[in-house]
Amino acid sequence: MSAQSPSRVNAIEWRNNRLYLLDQRILPHEQVWIECTSAADTAIAIRDMVVRGAPAIGITAAYGYALEALRGGDMTETFRVLAASRPTAVNLFWALERMATLGTTDAASLVAEAIRIHEEDIAANLAMGNHGASVMPEGVRIYTHCNTGALATGGHGTALGVIRSAWNDGKVEQVYAGETRPWLQGARLTAWELQQDNITASLVCDGAAAQLFRQGKADWVIVGADRITANGDVANKIGTYSLAVLARHHGMKFMVAAPLSTFDLSLSSGDQIPIEQRPMSEVTSIKGIQIAPHEFPAINPSFDVTPAELIDVIATEAGLIHNPSKETVAALFARARAEGRQA
Repeated sequence: MSAQSPSRVNAIEWRNNRLYLLDQRILPHEQVWIECTSAADTAIAIRDMVVRGAPAIGITAAYGYALEALRGGDMTETFRVLAASRPTAVNLFWALERMATLGTTDAASLVAEAIRIHEEDIAANLAMGNHGASVMPEGVRIYTHCNTGALATGGHGTALGVIRSAWNDGKVEQVYAGETRPWLQGARLTAWELQQDNITASLVCDGAAAQLFRQGKADWVIVGADRITANGDVANKIGTYSLAVLARHHGMKFMVAAPLSTFDLSLSSGDQIPIEQRPMSEVTSIKGIQIAPHEFPAINPSFDVTPAELIDVIATEAGLIHNPSKETVAALFARARAEGRQA
């Protein structure tokens, strides 16, 4: 039995020793569940964007690891196959290492650990949402990028979780969802999640964010993260860095919401983060329809890096990091360890 999300949206389910993933490539028009029965199936689903979002990828990888144990597979090879599916999201490696560190091939134990990872993510999102919402003023207008909701996590969400919590507190006046080229996660997924929860929101073309900010129509930008380094630099969906620059120029606040598992303290700065380069066809075509000249080259990094100095606060399940730096990140982790949290 899988963990239960408190939100109306659910993207990952564990039933009868099988993993089911809501196919996010065809939302919002169709809701189709993909069944995974092996680590190879799971790795393909992660690589092909059936599931996306750093926390959701980590949870999915943990279930994929457990699936292979149920099959009596080679767990060393299982780790390798799943680790190769996406290179940037640190939650993937964190979850796999946590599974492998159990030092067992007992399927029941590994299934139980995967379910624990899922349940802990939901609890972390709820705590993170409350921490982030605590600094939101009344009548706040929020711009968000990509999808960081229940679809990208175990449930509730990271950045969208903060928005959900602030909305439930009666603080949110308006949400703007950036469309997020080239996969359009904002248009397809975030807009759908906001609609499910009846949150007042509008969709915004990526290129229109600067004009929106110039007109003073937004107060905060809130985004998620795929990896955060020891100094507070953040790798997130491509387009995040430009939003941070725009927010600073227009006197707005910028928040990143991410669980402790998204931090990679082995890296001193964002310069060391590997940036996934995805196929050119994602830029030159939409749903198989060519929009650029045939064989025209394209640049398609999936992520960019936002320097810590452009970030006002990072919200985690263990609390807030104001003005992120090497020192403030280390202080939060020291407090988290003292409180017995996994970090």
